[in-house]
Amino acid sequence: MNYTLTKLLPSFIRVRLEGRSNLQNILANTGWLFADRILRMGVGLFVGVWIARYMGPEQFGVYNYAIVFVAMFSALSNLGLDGIVVRNIVRDPTSKDEILGTAFFLKFAGGIITLIVSIGAILLLRSSDSVTCWLVGITAIGAIFQAFDTIDFWFQSQVKSKYTVYVRNAAFLIITFVKIILIMTRSSLILFACAGLAEIVLGTIGLVIAYRLNGYYLKKWRISLRCAKELLTDSWPLILAGLAVGLFMKIDQVMLREMVGSESVGIYSAATRISEVWFFVPAVIVSSVTPSIVEAKRISETLYYQRLQKLFNLMAGLAFTIAIPITLFSKQLVLMLFGVNYVSAGPVLAIHIWAVFFMFLAATQRAWDAAENLMLLSLKRTLIGAVVNIILNIIFIPLYSSIGAAISAVVSYAFSTFLSNFFNHKSRPIFFFQAEAMFFVRYFKHMFVGKLSIFYERKT
Repeated sequence: MNYTLTKLLPSFIRVRLEGRSNLQNILANTGWLFADRILRMGVGLFVGVWIARYMGPEQFGVYNYAIVFVAMFSALSNLGLDGIVVRNIVRDPTSKDEILGTAFFLKFAGGIITLIVSIGAILLLRSSDSVTCWLVGITAIGAIFQAFDTIDFWFQSQVKSKYTVYVRNAAFLIITFVKIILIMTRSSLILFACAGLAEIVLGTIGLVIAYRLNGYYLKKWRISLRCAKELLTDSWPLILAGLAVGLFMKIDQVMLREMVGSESVGIYSAATRISEVWFFVPAVIVSSVTPSIVEAKRISETLYYQRLQKLFNLMAGLAFTIAIPITLFSKQLVLMLFGVNYVSAGPVLAIHIWAVFFMFLAATQRAWDAAENLMLLSLKRTLIGAVVNIILNIIFIPLYSSIGAAISAVVSYAFSTFLSNFFNHKSRPIFFFQAEAMFFVRYFKHMFVGKLSIFYERKT
């Protein structure tokens, strides 16, 4: 695999930073975002494991069920506005107050809709389960406060994400300390849900203060019907994609709770915490090299596809490096982190970790989607994956419980990110790129040709 990330980065820097004087600020901004992900991943996994040990599989299952239940509808509060708002502010800085005010209004309305839909859905499913209803309600309230994430859009547009990292990590660390106190005082699930809500509220307060300290005022924001129409016109495919992703990624835990019980959700959640912690890796890499791939398409189709293939090869190699050891030592890893009560999560992890493989390939394909402007095709793949996941869960969960959910997840990821590419003429070339990376075709081809040439030389 003749490829390293460092070979792509110089091209990326040349494309993105040519003619700019603020190279240092942009690189520093990227560093802040990366540090934010690392901190949350490390501390979040540590505290999450501690919470899981304290709650036990059944209560941990109830707690996670409420979180993923609300997460399925989170696209209704996000509205896919993140990148669109940042883009529009960069294009027209003089209209920032109108854009920010309108985005805040839309996200606030979306948060209320998320709260109503979440509570309505949980009452339909579990009206007699008061604890779960309260957990869902408290968690869903956070969607309303996330309207203030609009402030972060401004900091992103000014390459000042460090302020967002400051306030969110301060809130995260404070609430992490609170959660440790809740564990030590053997508190209820409701208080843990309140702590999660408090983290969002503290982050909101911090963003408002940071915005004010930078010399800006929320009272200057204004709402524009025209701007709202423009934002929603651009974002509706992303809203649908977000709902599809939420359904795709979270429906398995909801179906486990409804078809088997809370304990199975706790076991499954413990396994997925270990496998999903790796999902940030391809996002960081692909976001760095996507501009290089897009630029290569402008220069040469040959160079474009060469870089795509190399990126697929890199991702497949990284995924194998992660998945194989965790598969082999899944039981020991679960026992070390979560304890004997979660020992049945070992086989689940051994299967679910292979979702990482297809998530890495999917992240690479998103670079191709961006270069080819085929985001609707990406939405179709996600919807197909969600449908396949639901059908397989209906079949396998009654038979194999949480192991069945893990099988369904991996197969649906494989279908959505790999197999479905073969059935569309536009994405069929990507299928063969992925297959070459998955089966090390180039490596074996070189090895076979090399041995053949040595044999020929000896004969002659």
